Amino acid sequence: MAFSEDERQRHEAALDEFRERRRPPEPVRDQVDLDYRIEGQSVVIFETRAAPRNPDKTVEVPFAKTTYVRARDEWKVYWRRSDLKWHAYDPLPRVGSLAEFLQVVEADAHGCFWG
Repeated sequence: MAFSEDERQRHEAALDEFRERRRPPEPVRDQVDLDYRIEGQSVVIFETRAAPRNPDKTVEVPFAKTTYVRARDEWKVYWRRSDLKWHAYDPLPRVGSLAEFLQVVEADAHGCFWG
């Protein structure tokens, strides 16, 4: 089940604020930028970059994901490893809110999200 319109608006506002804090400087955003996508009850945060062999195209490089589990009122936290698969973020696999997920990603205490 997807988020309600009210939930989606609140989540987008929090994600927009996070993105603005973490985006690279304006002059390089055509080369690398930060964005997100809401898919059902999941949020994926990714970088957009110029494609290596075709600089006219962009590629998305996802690195953080959270999925809301309504039955438990919790958010599962994932990071994308070098095998290109999503793995539970073992230091903190669940959080209580989207805001808490964004804090975990921003702090990146274990170097999983920002490298």
